[in-house]
Amino acid sequence: MRAVVTRVKEAAVSIDGAVTGEIKEGFLVLLGVGPADGEEEAKRLAEKICRTRVFSDAAGKMNLALEDVGGALLVVSQFTLYADLSSRRPGFSKAAKPAIAEPLYESFMAHCRALGFRVEHGSFGADMQVTSVNDGPVTLLFDTE
Repeated sequence: MRAVVTRVKEAAVSIDGAVTGEIKEGFLVLLGVGPADGEEEAKRLAEKICRTRVFSDAAGKMNLALEDVGGALLVVSQFTLYADLSSRRPGFSKAAKPAIAEPLYESFMAHCRALGFRVEHGSFGADMQVTSVNDGPVTLLFDTE
């Protein structure tokens, strides 16, 4: 699994002009699933992201985790994280097929909820518009491989 995680002041996802998920402070997670991924990767990635300490403490140091700031997650499926960029037109054969990817996308969010976090999301496979106010900016890349 791959994730691009941005620390945000706020973020929202809309489908056909209607907001389907929005958060204030927290993480915008663009989540991609590979064909070899499974439950273990979903759980491990959820724990890693939710426990990452990138929020500023009183001294201005990135020392606080999502839990410490009462943050939430906005998770958006992003198969393009597995793009093959060897030519000018990206190929997406390295991304998991929807029958594998969608349940693992749902599982990732369930693991985040089980850790005690509010999770908002888009709709798997939909054409979505994502807006965010990046904080920092702080953007991290996670990969379970």
